[in-house]
This record gives sequence, C-alpha cells and structure tokens, in this order.
Amino acid sequence: MNITVISVGKLKEKYLKEAIQEYSTRLTKYCKLDIIEVPDERAPENMSAAEEEIVKLKEGQIILKSIKDDTYVIALAIHGKQLSSEKFAELISGLGLRGKSNVAFVIGGSLGLSEEVLKRADYHLSFSAMTFPHQLMRVILLEQVYRGFRIIRGEPYHK
Repeated sequence: MNITVISVGKLKEKYLKEAIQEYSTRLTKYCKLDIIEVPDERAPENMSAAEEEIVKLKEGQIILKSIKDDTYVIALAIHGKQLSSEKFAELISGLGLRGKSNVAFVIGGSLGLSEEVLKRADYHLSFSAMTFPHQLMRVILLEQVYRGFRIIRGEPYHK
C-alpha cells in the first residue's frame, strides 16, 4: 500500500521531526510512505471569516494539486467519523481489499481544510472532538497507521 500524508506547514520542533522519522522507519515494513509538506499561508490572529476562507482556499488549492487522481483521500476533520484503533485498521485493510492501493491522509493548517478539499475527500476522519496542533497530528496519525498495520497483521500492540 502507498500512503501519502499531505500536511500544511513545515515541522520546526526537533522532537516532532524525530517522532515522524521513528514512525516512518517503523512503517517501511508495512507500506510505502510519502510525506508532503505544503506551505502554510500567513494567518494573523484577528482575521475576519472571509479572510480565513481565503487562507484555507489558497492552502486547499496546493493540497489538491498534491493528490493524484487514483488516490483514496482521507481528510482529518474535527467533524469526521471517530474510530477505534481496531476500526481504523479495518478501514485501512478494507481499502487494500477493494484495490485502493494509493491512500492520502490530509491534515489542514491551523484554520482547517477548505470546502474543496473536504469535497474531494472520500472519507472524513476525526481523532477527537478536541483540537490538536496540526504538527502534532502528523505524529498521532503515523502512530495510528503503524498501530493499524500491526492490528491487521495480528502483531502485538499496546491497548
């Protein structure tokens, strides 16, 4: 399976980079992983709703250019479906069984994802009703993908 993580913004913190590298290394035995960082737009604190939509639209256009036509897209969205780790593993396994070998997970910037990206997505996934920093979501996502593959293969994992 080919998994792509498309994420807005560059990682700056060393500890996050190290965690991403660790899970990327662990995942090599289960899938081909590609991480695409798209630039984030400047988003000053006191923006109007219209200005926020413009920022999301610009980021969304770059995200959409990074998605290949034959890719199954899973958008990380706060209003998406929440799954247990086991159900997440079933989702990944089911995609493979249905011939969906190219899967992209999309993580938006601090303002979230544009409507265009959400419409392109085949699935909306939420990890929690809480808000997490988008840089940290990369680590959480990769850990869950790794855990999912271990569950699929019947390998031990922490519950």
